[in-house]
Amino acid sequence: MVKIALLGAGKIVQEALTALREVPQMEAVAIFTRPQSRAKAEKLAAKWHIPRIYTDYEAMLTAEDADFFYVGLANHVHYAYARRALQHGRHVIMEKPFAPTATEIRELADLAREKGLCLIEAVTPFFLPNYEVVREALPHLGRIRAVQANYSQYSSRYDRYLAGEVLPVFDPEKCGGALYDINIYNLNLLAGLFGRPQAMHYMANTGYNGIDTSGVAVLRYKDFFATAVGAKDSASPGFFLVQGETGWLRVDGAPNEMPAVTLSYGGRTWQVQKNRYAHRMVHEFQRMAEIYESHDLAAVQRGLSRSVLVGEIVDGLRQSAAMSQP
Repeated sequence: MVKIALLGAGKIVQEALTALREVPQMEAVAIFTRPQSRAKAEKLAAKWHIPRIYTDYEAMLTAEDADFFYVGLANHVHYAYARRALQHGRHVIMEKPFAPTATEIRELADLAREKGLCLIEAVTPFFLPNYEVVREALPHLGRIRAVQANYSQYSSRYDRYLAGEVLPVFDPEKCGGALYDINIYNLNLLAGLFGRPQAMHYMANTGYNGIDTSGVAVLRYKDFFATAVGAKDSASPGFFLVQGETGWLRVDGAPNEMPAVTLSYGGRTWQVQKNRYAHRMVHEFQRMAEIYESHDLAAVQRGLSRSVLVGEIVDGLRQSAAMSQP
């Protein structure tokens, strides 16, 4: 049994706990929150039968025997909390976005490598069977000529933002915004499938405090261009579309869930669905448990290399749009 300690009590941690009930290889044994959020932690602990609650992070690192520390806190503190866990010799699961800058991602990756620890970014698409469907289909499409991605979801916090309440997800100083929070999935798919772009540019719709409430990233590859739309101020059906000279494929649904894939080549068009669970995070946690139990550091390093690349792409996009660096 792989024991996991969760940092945070927000929406993503609640999602993680929902998924973990379908992962018999993992058990949630502790939860950490800041003192002012202890009541939320107590409710989660009672609901999910989590035996221990901490509001002192150093005490948790010293006393807790969990195998993984899951960082589900606000974006801007990912680096600090993960670094402290790694320094204590703890394996870490990092919620996306990994860290605000590529430099910080590299530092954490180097620290994990030096200590022989698992450090894994929780980007759900890479753990889904439907991602493998996409990856294996690419060679059948001929030379790729265009890629389009769209993940747009009206934020549950957007109305409060419009009313003047700036929560972390819409706070530039806390690494909020559409690029970090939602378009990051599109960028991960592009980097995972096609590698490093030759050029990139980001154009954003900005709110009253300068945050990008929505935007489009344009990435240029050798033979094609890719556009990635991410929005928190409006909604549309999600998709990921790859056009080749001899065929095409389309992820039908949000890129972070990849619920189905339509393939079209060789004279026929058909749909494939190989994901086995309704909740997008179940496959993710199952695979992480396997990596830990087999001490598959090669898989860890492959993931970290991709995380660094995505961090570099985000840095480049922010620079192109003259957005201040965190």
